[in-house]
Amino acid sequence: MIAYVTVGADDIARAKQFYSAILPALDYTLEESPEGLSYTLPVKSGQSAVQPEFYVKPPFDGNTASAGNGAMIAFEARSQQQVRDLHAAALAAGGTDEGQPGFRASYGPRFYVGYLRDPQGNKIALFSSNPDEPGRD
Repeated sequence: MIAYVTVGADDIARAKQFYSAILPALDYTLEESPEGLSYTLPVKSGQSAVQPEFYVKPPFDGNTASAGNGAMIAFEARSQQQVRDLHAAALAAGGTDEGQPGFRASYGPRFYVGYLRDPQGNKIALFSSNPDEPGRD
């Protein structure tokens, strides 16, 4: 099980604008600290932490943050409409398009996905595989 994911950012304010445009709609809450941003999922009474947590921080070594070549983080949305809405919100919040929301021929018939890059260049996927929605023809 993945416990947490961290991406580097040189401009935490820009990163906050981008990620706060999409993650609260997926039930993540934000905690800010001098070390950066921590997005976590709600924990019910008696439950241990819900994983994975998602962190946005300046690199520990003090060097410039860079996106991993071939690395991508995917967040699951509840519906195809939410994928479209969050993709648009992320673009308005400083992201760049890496693939408009839709079905992809190389994936399963219910995998609806949109791709973005955050302001630092990290690749993000927003997807839904909701079985109650129409699939690809």
